[in-house]
Amino acid sequence: MSTAAPARPTPLQVDLARHIAEDIVARRYPPGDHLSEEALAAAYKVSRTPVRGALRLLAAQGLITHRPNSGYTVADNAAAGAPLFESTGPTQNELYRRLIDDRASRGLPETFTERELLQRYGAPRSVLAKTLLQLSADGLIEKRKGHGWQFAPSLESAEALSESYRFRMTIECAGLLEPTFRVDKPALARMRAAHEALIQRDDADISATDFFALNASFHELLARFSGNRYILQAVQQQNQLRRLEEHAAFYRDARFVNSSSEHLQIIEALESGDQEWAAQLMRRHLKASLQAS
Repeated sequence: MSTAAPARPTPLQVDLARHIAEDIVARRYPPGDHLSEEALAAAYKVSRTPVRGALRLLAAQGLITHRPNSGYTVADNAAAGAPLFESTGPTQNELYRRLIDDRASRGLPETFTERELLQRYGAPRSVLAKTLLQLSADGLIEKRKGHGWQFAPSLESAEALSESYRFRMTIECAGLLEPTFRVDKPALARMRAAHEALIQRDDADISATDFFALNASFHELLARFSGNRYILQAVQQQNQLRRLEEHAAFYRDARFVNSSSEHLQIIEALESGDQEWAAQLMRRHLKASLQAS
C-alpha cells in the first residue's frame, strides 16, 4: 500500500488529518502507537474511507509510518509539531470558528441561507452541511420555518455584553444571599469533580462547547440553590443569550483554567457555609470575565 498523499485531498480528509495530527502532538497517541482505521473512525465519528485518506496524508508528512501487513504507527519524532495541509477550502473546524467570529462581530447577519454561505466562504457543500449541523447541535443556530437558518438570540453589542455582566453581578450575587438558599451537597460535589477534571485535561482536549456547558451549568446550579424561581429564570436566560459570545471568546482568549479555578473557590466557600464570601468571589469572578471580554 502506497503512503503517498493524494494529489487533491478532500476537505474532510484534511480536517480529519489535522485532528489526528493535533492529537499526536498532544501525545494522545504516543510514538510507536498503532493507529487502527476502525478505532479512528469510531473516535472521530466518520467512516473508514476518510480515515484511510487522512492516514496517507499524515504518512506523507512523516508524522506516522506505514509497514506492509502492520498498518500505521506513530513516528518517533511525531511530537515535533503538527504539519500543514493544503485543501480547496476551509475545513469544518475553520468554518465553524469563522462563522462564530463573524456573527459575534456582526459581520454576518442574523438570518442566512446555505447558498449565501457557500458564496461567501467558498467551502465545499459537504463541509458546510456538517458545520451547520454542529452549530445547530451546539444551540448556536436554528432552522427557519420555510427557508434558511438563523442564529439563536444573543447579546447584540459590546454594550449589551457589559450590561449582561453587570446584571449578572446583581442577580447571581443576590441569589447566593437569599434566605431560601440551600446547598445540595452531592450536586455541589459533582460540580467540583467536573471542574477539577477539566483543569487536568490538556488544552487541546477542551472544546468551546465543553467549557460553555460546564460554565453554564455551574451558574445555573447556584441559581437553583437560591430557591428563588425568578433568579433561576434570569440566569437561564442569560446563559442562552451569552452562548455565542462565550464560544467566540473561547477561541479568542481561552481563560477556562482561570475561570474554573474561580468557580472552585466559590464552591469551596459554599462547602464551608460562607455564603457572604461566596457572593464576593462571584462578583470578582464576573468582573474578571467582563474585563477579559
